[in-house]
Amino acid sequence: MKKYSFLIYYKTYNEFLESIQQAGVVHIVEKQKGIPDDAVDLRQQLKTADLLKNNIRMMKRRVNEQKEATAHPINPQIDGLTILNTCEQLKTQQEQLRNKQQGLQKDIENMSVWGDFDLDILKKYEKAGLQINFYSCREREFKPEWNDQFDVVRIAMVGSIVYFITITKSGSEEEPDAEKIRLSNLSLGDLRCALTDANTQIESIEQQLNLLSVEHLNDLIEAQRQVSESIDVSKVHLHTEKKADDKLILLEGWVPEVKEQGLIDALDSQDAYYTSKEPDKDDKSVPILLKNNKVARLFEPIGELYDLPNYYELDLTAFFAPFYMLFFGLCLGDAGYGLLLFLVGIFARPKVKPSMKPILSLVTWLGAATMVCGTISGTFFGIGLLNVNWPWLTSFKKFMLDSDQLFLLALILGAIQIIFGMIIKAIGQVRRYGWAYSLETWGWLILFLGGGGLLLLTKKSLLSADTAKYICYGVVGVAVLFIFLLNTPGRNPFINFGTGLWNTYNMATGLLGDLLSYIRLFALGICGAVLGFAFNDLALSLSGDIPVLSQIIMLVILLIGHSLNIFMSGLGAFVHPMRLTFVEFYKNAGFEGGGKKYKPFKHIVTE
Repeated sequence: MKKYSFLIYYKTYNEFLESIQQAGVVHIVEKQKGIPDDAVDLRQQLKTADLLKNNIRMMKRRVNEQKEATAHPINPQIDGLTILNTCEQLKTQQEQLRNKQQGLQKDIENMSVWGDFDLDILKKYEKAGLQINFYSCREREFKPEWNDQFDVVRIAMVGSIVYFITITKSGSEEEPDAEKIRLSNLSLGDLRCALTDANTQIESIEQQLNLLSVEHLNDLIEAQRQVSESIDVSKVHLHTEKKADDKLILLEGWVPEVKEQGLIDALDSQDAYYTSKEPDKDDKSVPILLKNNKVARLFEPIGELYDLPNYYELDLTAFFAPFYMLFFGLCLGDAGYGLLLFLVGIFARPKVKPSMKPILSLVTWLGAATMVCGTISGTFFGIGLLNVNWPWLTSFKKFMLDSDQLFLLALILGAIQIIFGMIIKAIGQVRRYGWAYSLETWGWLILFLGGGGLLLLTKKSLLSADTAKYICYGVVGVAVLFIFLLNTPGRNPFINFGTGLWNTYNMATGLLGDLLSYIRLFALGICGAVLGFAFNDLALSLSGDIPVLSQIIMLVILLIGHSLNIFMSGLGAFVHPMRLTFVEFYKNAGFEGGGKKYKPFKHIVTE
């Protein structure tokens, strides 16, 4: 990365921004965090972007619900924001109508018990000096003396509730001890007509929204793109500094060295002064541009779930990707499940939008790894392949591992990944600080690899005992020298010795815990296999012996059981390898993180 500083005359600033936006390679340096209170326009743009996002989601759902409907292409004559306002108005009207609908339904429910009568009758009684009130109470609470005292007329009885009216003289304050009911201003018939009218209007708005969705979905997506670009420009304005009485504007940004020429070509036509320089060693604002191959790039979203590497350290994506695939396969541990994932990835990939294709490619790779690991562990849809007597399978059984061997394999893989991480750490220290600062890590590697190599050669009788003894002295001597005396260059040897003792304690306790953590690879695989076997056994034992029906029951149990197992085991297979990567591997690889993703200021392209 190179840091560019631009000095632009204020009258040509917008033209300059358009040129670097067109070049699309400058990552603008942020001068302030968050959005200031006085950035009213930007806040309004963000609010509009939210509305667009919600309405686009609504329109996509409506288009998908309409069979054989296809969204119309973008119409350049249509203003997407006008469509947005129309949608919002329709949704507001619909919401008001739904509230009215609920109120009418409640009034109809209350009025139904009294029947459909003309409310003018109540006014006629009132003119005659009588008042009619409406009540309800539990049947056991109804007092017979009310009949004479209030001229009660029972109207209906629903369950244990009695509905009745009283006819008393106007102005009488005496009332029965029952719940008084206030009637709607509309009769039951008028309420039903009003409800029908509200339903019709709601349906009409629904149709209008459906029509708008089909005709203007892409217009709204285009408006969203324009608003997003506008937001980007507004944010760039926030990160500029004004100089010389606001006549000059200073803007800074990062540009990858491989893309420098694109920026220089764009600036040729601009009247702007600019300089560039290498980043300072303590500059933490340098963004990171990951450079991985086609396969490793699929695993970048997994790495980003934890953190991005900072600009000065190695990107570990390509290093953890093979282990992640292998660990996922061992945790899921069923060749049949792996085959399903593989087929889903292969057949679904061509049918999804471009942004989803990398995810399905990753599913395909993980499915392939699970097929291999499931074959090695000898499990196919819960069937233990080591225990079946299929003649064609006999020749393949020698490649399958039993549970003891799988347990050992999990520990060996853990040791390999930890040692691999330490090698990456040592190489990273050499690149960043020089050989002198990496000697401690190399000391541990010499101790582990040298000791392990000697043990292996001695067991295989490839080394005599005397030769092994002298080599062992040499390995331990070099390791002790690096770990205890040369762990920090230029420091007092006694302080280095104390640091070496403390680091040895941490290494001994931490390494054991790290290694044991890899047992989960074996445990999760076994759990999935046992659950699959249990569902197979359940299907056989509960299906009975009724022709056809038995097969249907068996199929249903197998489908439900294995679907649950795939979901649960798949979730575990996704999460636990991530934990091994982010905790055990990253720690031993010396991962620091804290990097910022390279996000160039450029025009937005919609899919």
